[in-house]
Amino acid sequence: MVQKLEGHHARKRFGQNFLNDPHWIGKIVDSIDPQPEQVLIEIGPGQAALTREIIAKSGHETAIEIDRDLAAWLRSIFPETLELIEADALKLDWSKVHPGEKLRIFGNLPYNISSPLLISLIAVRGRVTDQHFMLQKEVVDRMVSAPGGKTYGRLSAVLQRYYRMMKLFDVPPGAFTPAPKVTSSVVHTALSPTCADRSAALPWNSWCRSSAM
Repeated sequence: MVQKLEGHHARKRFGQNFLNDPHWIGKIVDSIDPQPEQVLIEIGPGQAALTREIIAKSGHETAIEIDRDLAAWLRSIFPETLELIEADALKLDWSKVHPGEKLRIFGNLPYNISSPLLISLIAVRGRVTDQHFMLQKEVVDRMVSAPGGKTYGRLSAVLQRYYRMMKLFDVPPGAFTPAPKVTSSVVHTALSPTCADRSAALPWNSWCRSSAM
């Protein structure tokens, strides 16, 4: 049984749906494959479903949590192994998060901020080794859609300029509390080799010329 903060209810304004199924927790952590020497950044640790397993494998983690009640609880159960940044990930100055180090970013992202957050993270793509996110299935399908496909659109075009992306697997609504009305998917992203050499110099909204041609 996954430990949780008793008496805490999911807050709609934060888009909270807490992962609680050990099978899916294990599958996501295995996909991330955290290592002790890596800088691991979790967005929205919530009730620590992934956090606990990531720390068990790597010995440490940095997490960004907007819910102050959850932030206090997380500090209390991981006093030595968790660096907690209490902030809104959309407003965070990512240049100040482990500056000069390569980051591995992951998380169960709230559906209501997923697209703008994905776009905002393009600004620090040169410092990011890879990203593993759980998102609404519809969003992931758009991210990985081939040009000309039914789900291809602005989000697909922008993200595919910079990243290689792979949908890993779907996660059913029953894996969460409260259960969302839609299926979720886990996606892996890494900087596209065609953009890597120039990633630090390019603004997020510019084209990587070689991938645009």
